[in-house]
Amino acid sequence: MMQKLKNYDYTLMIVPILLALFGIVMIYSASMVTAVVEGLESNHYLIRQTQWFLLGLTAMITLSLFPYQYYQRLVKIIIVSVILMLIGVKLFGTTAGNAQSWFRIGSVGIQPAEFAKIGIIIYLASVYSKKQKYIDDFYKAVLPPLVMTGIILTLIVVQPDIGTSFIILLIAGSVIISSGIRFKHLLILVMCALTLILIAIPNMVTDVRVNRVTGAYQPFEAPETAGHHLIQSYLAIGVGGLTGEGLGQSVQKLGFLFGAHTDFIMSVIAEELGFLGVVIVLGLLATIVLRGLYISSRCKDSFGALLAIGISSMIGIQAFINLGSISGILPITGVTLPFVSYGGSSLLVLMASVGILNNIAKQVKSDESDSDEPNKKQSKPSHLNQRMNKQKAVR
Repeated sequence: MMQKLKNYDYTLMIVPILLALFGIVMIYSASMVTAVVEGLESNHYLIRQTQWFLLGLTAMITLSLFPYQYYQRLVKIIIVSVILMLIGVKLFGTTAGNAQSWFRIGSVGIQPAEFAKIGIIIYLASVYSKKQKYIDDFYKAVLPPLVMTGIILTLIVVQPDIGTSFIILLIAGSVIISSGIRFKHLLILVMCALTLILIAIPNMVTDVRVNRVTGAYQPFEAPETAGHHLIQSYLAIGVGGLTGEGLGQSVQKLGFLFGAHTDFIMSVIAEELGFLGVVIVLGLLATIVLRGLYISSRCKDSFGALLAIGISSMIGIQAFINLGSISGILPITGVTLPFVSYGGSSLLVLMASVGILNNIAKQVKSDESDSDEPNKKQSKPSHLNQRMNKQKAVR
C-alpha cells in the first residue's frame, strides 16, 4: 500500500490545486464589482468557482486512481459522446458571447467544447498508438483518424468558437507529430490544413473578428472600440510594476477591463501582484507542462506517452493563447488561463486531465521500480519510444 502511494506524482497533485485555489482568490478580487453590477451577490463567482473546484478535485483524485489503459476500451463511447454533445449544443444550446456553445441547466452553464479537448486527445492517442507498427503508411495509419478530428473541429467552428477549435487543432497536431509519422507526411498535413484555413477564411470574416484583429495589432487607432480591452490590459500590466498595487487594489477591474475574472485575469494579477505574481503563476503552469512531457518521455506504453503529450500540450497551448491575447501578440479569442480564470467546464476538464496524467505517472514509477528488481524481466520499450530512440541515434 505504501509503495502504491509513493508512486503518485505529488507535484502534479499539489501544483494544480495551488493554481486553482489562487485562481479562486483572484476571481473573487476581480469579480466583486462585476457581480454587484449584474445584480448578484459580491461573492457569486467565488462560490461558483469553489463549487467547480471541489467537483474538479474529486474528478482529479478519482481519475488518478483509475487505470488510464481502460480509456482505450472506452474510446468509441468517449468520441461518440463528444460528437453527440456538440450536435446537441448546436440544436438546443444557449448563446453567450456570440456563440451557441453552452448547455444551460438552471443557472449552471456547461460547455461541451471543453470536454471535446480531452476527448480528442484520448481518441488520437488510442488510434495512433495502435497504428505504431505501420505508422509510415499515410493512407492506412495517418489519414483515417483525421476524418473524425475534422468532424469535431467543424462542429465547434459552426458554433462558432474559433478559439477552442484552434486549440484542438494544435493539440491534435502535437499528438500527431509525436506519434512518429514521417516528415513528408507531416508536410502534407500542414499544407492541407493551411489550404482549408485559406478556403474557410472568407466565410469566417465578420465585423467582430475584424475588430479583434484590429484591436490586437492597432489598438490605439480605435481606443474607444476595438482597441479598448487591450489598452486597458496594457494599463493594468504597466501599473503593476514589480510587486503590484496590492491584492484587491486593481482599478481596471472596476468596469474598465471587460472579462477581468475570465479572459483577462492575468492582467488583474499583474496589476495587483506585479511581475512577481505573474512569474509565480507562469512557473506553476510550466511545472505542470514540463512534468507531463517528462512523464511522456519515461512512459514505455505508446498510448500513455501520447496521452501525456496531449494533456501537457493542451495546458501549454491554452496558456500561450490566453497570454498572447492579453499582451497583443494574438487577437482576443475568449480563451481562459488554465486553472486560474473563471470557468467551471474548463476547470473540471483540466483537473480531470491532470488526474489522468497522474495515473500515467504512477504507472511509469511502478514500471521503473519493477525493472530495478533483478529477478523481474524488464518491460520492452513501446514502438513509439523505439522510433524516438532511432531518430536520436540518426541525429
